[in-house]
Amino acid sequence: MSQGIEVPTGAAAVRLPEDLDTPALVVDAARMDANIARMAERARAAGVALRPHAKTHKCAQIARRQLDHGASGLTVATLSEAESFAAAGCDDLFIAYPLWAGGPRAARLRRLHEAVRLRVGVDGVAAAERLATAVRGAGPLDVLVEIDCGGRRTGVPPEAAAALAADCLRLGLNVLGAFTHPGHAYAAPTAAGSAAEDERAALAVAGVALEKLLGRAPVLSGGSTPTVLAGVAAPVTEARPGTYVFGDRQQTHLSGLPRHEIALVVAARVVSAPRPGEVVIDAGSKALASDRPAWLEGYGLLLEAPDAVVEAVTEEHAVVRGCGDRLAVGDLVGVVPNHVCTAVNLGTRLTVVADGAVIDVWPVFPR
Repeated sequence: MSQGIEVPTGAAAVRLPEDLDTPALVVDAARMDANIARMAERARAAGVALRPHAKTHKCAQIARRQLDHGASGLTVATLSEAESFAAAGCDDLFIAYPLWAGGPRAARLRRLHEAVRLRVGVDGVAAAERLATAVRGAGPLDVLVEIDCGGRRTGVPPEAAAALAADCLRLGLNVLGAFTHPGHAYAAPTAAGSAAEDERAALAVAGVALEKLLGRAPVLSGGSTPTVLAGVAAPVTEARPGTYVFGDRQQTHLSGLPRHEIALVVAARVVSAPRPGEVVIDAGSKALASDRPAWLEGYGLLLEAPDAVVEAVTEEHAVVRGCGDRLAVGDLVGVVPNHVCTAVNLGTRLTVVADGAVIDVWPVFPR
């Protein structure tokens, strides 16, 4: 089993205030702002619009920073996320999901459509019919056809994009173009480059057919954090990375992310040292989540002891082995979660620090 290579750097640990109540989601403000600026510049240099996926942070203050750095709008995963960001003043939103606008969702979607510039993903006629019915009389809803570029989750084959787009037009929806998610970039530490190539090839096929159908150049939206960092290029016109804002342990393997650029940790306290070389911390699956790709050992990275392994998690505990005598009961540590999006989703607030001091507390939108 390959564990990849976590890039060693100098003093990589986030400075944590000693009086933190743990476990806590802690954001290093300077690192986060630098990450936001770097991705914005990368998108500008590549000539693509940047529409960050805000499910990573679910936080209005961070969304505003991304928009202030030139993001064209935000991507979200759910209708409730879209409603929350709209209420916070973000008025250009893309629900990159094949939304089913049935039941009470229909009225909610209509209200949102009337309030902001809204785009919705679609990958089937039945869902398109629901969308069209929900907004009837309120002006056409913008949609993007989802295509599958190899992730084998949602989306139609690229060669079927135009046929679905034609059905959407017939229903009165406004087709902007196509989007895809190269989720197979996460399959292995070396997968990002080939997944980026798959994404470009799939969008190229869909784009040619959609341009012929629409009579204009379509929006071609793609891009996870690892594939954008592997190289975003034509025919992609819009990129939707999310994880870059914080970084996580997966990105140290997939994208070569240096540890000193990781902007979020789960602050935890050592609460037990039951065996030689092992400690237990007070951040378990309810704080770190339990995501663990097959190619990665353990459930997080301790920046204070990077060669240790977070071997097991239960709801409120994590067992850390291989830390020698470096950690003792009462010590404060910062754990980089394997997947930061799921860790943030478990929290209610982000404690923002600068130079080891708390400077603000930002709410996370509830699930």
